[in-house]
Amino acid sequence: MPDDDPRLTDPDPAPIVADTKDWTWVLERPCPECGFVAADVDPAAIGSTVRSLAPRWRAALERPDARVRPEPATWSVVEYAAHVRDVNRIFATRLHAMLATADPVFANWDQDATARADRYDLQEPAAVAAELAVAAAAMADDFDAVRPDQLDRTGRRSNGSRFTVRTLGQYYLHDVVHHLRDIGA
Repeated sequence: MPDDDPRLTDPDPAPIVADTKDWTWVLERPCPECGFVAADVDPAAIGSTVRSLAPRWRAALERPDARVRPEPATWSVVEYAAHVRDVNRIFATRLHAMLATADPVFANWDQDATARADRYDLQEPAAVAAELAVAAAAMADDFDAVRPDQLDRTGRRSNGSRFTVRTLGQYYLHDVVHHLRDIGA
């Protein structure tokens, strides 16, 4: 697709409807959209699972239409990938806090505001692929380093949702898997 395609250079793309759902329910029951079952996730396998999924993100970002939204109010592949890159970074920060501090409260993260402010829609697929690979590898390494005696350490979101290291990993992994489904990868 040519770089002068208006779908790639829109200075103000259609807004994405903010996702206001509290997705923590995925820790209690299977996700009907992607089939993910958090209870089946072995925390010791999170690192290897993340590493196995990373090539699918890279391949999706190599598609010629990776920057094109399938519908005006649906993220493109590059927007989803930029989000997942940032999910890796945010969850790494949260994991580190849980391992270093007793029951930390996580800073609020508005994913929709970040997508707008950082212009996910204008980011280069190759750059996002490289950054996502680095962030996913770091997160995988972080989970590989978690000891069994650390799995029950706790942390809280600013809205009060409570996590253990185990459930934080399960919740995080759902995000990565679910968005692969969103982009058909």
